[in-house]
Amino acid sequence: MTKYLISFPSSAMVFTEEEFPVIVAAAHAVVQDAKDAGVWVFGGGIDESIPPVRVGADGSVTAGTYSQTAQIEGGYTVLELPSYEDAVVWAAKIATACRCAQELRAFAYDPAS
Repeated sequence: MTKYLISFPSSAMVFTEEEFPVIVAAAHAVVQDAKDAGVWVFGGGIDESIPPVRVGADGSVTAGTYSQTAQIEGGYTVLELPSYEDAVVWAAKIATACRCAQELRAFAYDPAS
């Protein structure tokens, strides 16, 4: 089976303070559905209060990111699914719960992971 990354940037979620608990409950329900279905691998949101750093092979730490990844933030879900079509269905469930479109990407197959 293939692992799929389903994600969205923070700016895609637009909601009122009153709507937030409803969105959280809907998102948690989809997470539970994915766990119950046995397709859940990982999910979470980037903690944007902690600045990103780059860690070199020698362990040195440099503030900041690669220029191409400076805007990585938001929410991420990884599911292991039998088909791309299944991934689209799950991405739609997450889009409904989070009230924003989701990006869908497939991880390349690696037999060691």
